[in-house]
Amino acid sequence: MRAIGYIRVSTEMQVEGGVSLDAQRSSISQYCQLYDLELIGIEADEGLSGKTLERPALERAFQRMEDGEAEMLVIVKLDRLTRSVHDLGTLLTKYFSEGKFNLTSVNERIDTTSASGRLTLNILTSVAQWEREVISERISTAMQHMKSQGKRVGYIPFGMQLAEDGVHLEENDEEQEVLELIKELRDDGRSLRKIARTLNSQEILNRGNPWNHESVRSKLKNLD
Repeated sequence: MRAIGYIRVSTEMQVEGGVSLDAQRSSISQYCQLYDLELIGIEADEGLSGKTLERPALERAFQRMEDGEAEMLVIVKLDRLTRSVHDLGTLLTKYFSEGKFNLTSVNERIDTTSASGRLTLNILTSVAQWEREVISERISTAMQHMKSQGKRVGYIPFGMQLAEDGVHLEENDEEQEVLELIKELRDDGRSLRKIARTLNSQEILNRGNPWNHESVRSKLKNLD
């Protein structure tokens, strides 16, 4: 059977040797040799997330299969193909159902030539998505807790500054005065653009940048 390999690394994973492009190429080549598969080529997406199916190399791999060059897609690990249960369902329906093409994952020993293989594939993808959602929830909870403790989380809001301990935030007196001025001008009925012009005319900058109506809007939103 003729096979096309597909490999991928996302930006944050490129430095991890276990899922590097070279490591994936080697695993797919060895697998095809072991099971007498004719490997006609390997398509590679470098620095692209698995959150979408719109990836050039992945699209090329499927197009080559559609053109009759191969009957099987070989991957090293399921998450190299997709990180979404919905996208997996799309791929199964479009490419790997009713015997159109086969999918094989080296690490998970998945082979969609059988019903049990397709069931295993669905279960593993569901578990992987559940794990990612749990991690995301934990990160969100931790960030909210840090915010409630006055600790820095990402971007430092206008009007605040990093405290000497390098962790907590404290008020920046000069920027707080600017916020008060913006609020006063707004209360006087000035439009966002007029407020921006007033600040710029007084040479009051937005952390080194001139003001515009959008930057004024964002500061008022933070005040609210």
